Amino acid sequence: MELITADIGGTHCRFAIATRQADGAISLSEIAKLKVAEHASLQSAFETYRAGLGREVPAHAAIALAAPTDVELITLANNPWVIRPALAAERLGLKSVMFINDFAAVAHAVAKCGTDELEWIAGPHEGLPDEGVVSVIGPGTGLGVAILLTGAQPRVIATEGGHVDYAPLDSLEDQILQQLRKRFRRVSVERIVSGSGFANVHSALAAIEGRAVPHRDDSALWKAALEDKDALAQSAFDRWCLALGAVVGDLALAQGAEAVVLAGGMLPRVRHLLGPSGFHSRFTAKGRFEARMTAIPILHITHPEPGLLGAAAARFAKEQL
Repeated sequence: MELITADIGGTHCRFAIATRQADGAISLSEIAKLKVAEHASLQSAFETYRAGLGREVPAHAAIALAAPTDVELITLANNPWVIRPALAAERLGLKSVMFINDFAAVAHAVAKCGTDELEWIAGPHEGLPDEGVVSVIGPGTGLGVAILLTGAQPRVIATEGGHVDYAPLDSLEDQILQQLRKRFRRVSVERIVSGSGFANVHSALAAIEGRAVPHRDDSALWKAALEDKDALAQSAFDRWCLALGAVVGDLALAQGAEAVVLAGGMLPRVRHLLGPSGFHSRFTAKGRFEARMTAIPILHITHPEPGLLGAAAARFAKEQL
């Protein structure tokens, strides 16, 4: 059985055809990666994908979006597209379309992946609980958060945990927050712990030091930080890692997690740097609950397209197509 699976983010949208095998395994076709900025709408991007496919498309689709999907009008925080779910199938020329929150899709992918696709980052060298709560969190264009309840029939709960308030933990972070309050009415954790949040941290540190720094896009800033070419960018990266540890720990504690799985577009480029960065010390620094936090394994899903896999898995499970 086949369906179209898509993952719509703030920067890129991806399309593929997912095939469910007789044993329940899901395979993905060659993936088409398109730039959001080059398309005016989901329909426009889908037409580009269809035109380049060279075959008929399946009649059903599952689409992961970086937004709540149980609404009449979907608007994305980091993407200008507007989507009306009730009209989507007709406009895309399909029989049916299911929308799912992007990190709910990633959580479905975590449930589907084997242990060989879950890489250890910190904490005990353990896998996921056979039956329990797993926090699925990831910094990309924004900060995605979902809950996976493992068991015989895994369940996923979509959340908007990336939009909780940012809480500084030392005097320098107090100053960073003060700087960001000049620009944003409310400073959520996504304003710090995301790909675009790194630029916010960098500009705040520059303002604190009274520096005038030339504008660089997010990609150039990350390159400067990771290639040891810029002291201020390196300092911003250190702060970013500390904040990531604190935020992931807060979310895991709030959700009662027995394991954490990190995902998101930033992880492949930074996961090897998290060990010495102070990430885990901030994760566990929860006062009376430090022993509990120390017992939580932190893993990274290495599947190259968890959003696509998870959207397809959710659709196949729900619809039994």
